[in-house]
Amino acid sequence: MKRRNTATKEAVLSVLQSSGKAMSQGAIEKKIGIDINRATIYRVLNRYCDDGVLHRIVADDGRQYFAVCIKCDEHLKPLHHFHFRCEKCETIECLPEPVHFSLSNDYVVKRVNCVITGICKDCAKS
Repeated sequence: MKRRNTATKEAVLSVLQSSGKAMSQGAIEKKIGIDINRATIYRVLNRYCDDGVLHRIVADDGRQYFAVCIKCDEHLKPLHHFHFRCEKCETIECLPEPVHFSLSNDYVVKRVNCVITGICKDCAKS
């Protein structure tokens, strides 16, 4: 379904594209630079997820993060990939390594949510 392009949608996507990392709704709201209420931002984020433009990451802290990840192209990275959340700078990034897991044949896996938490390489250097 073709959706109408609005200033709000453009602003949300621009913030995420320029960040290069996953962001929470609150972080997006702070960076957006125009007055948009929280419900509208969530509605835009959810539509982008439904349309496959963004992906949602539910981290170990229970918060939702959203990312435009060029590296998440199914040809470049597997659908089931790990994310890394830095406890120091609070960023989340996609990791290129595939997820390897094994379940009995009684299970049908549709989605995997893998978040590793620690200190990212940039924060570890400083």
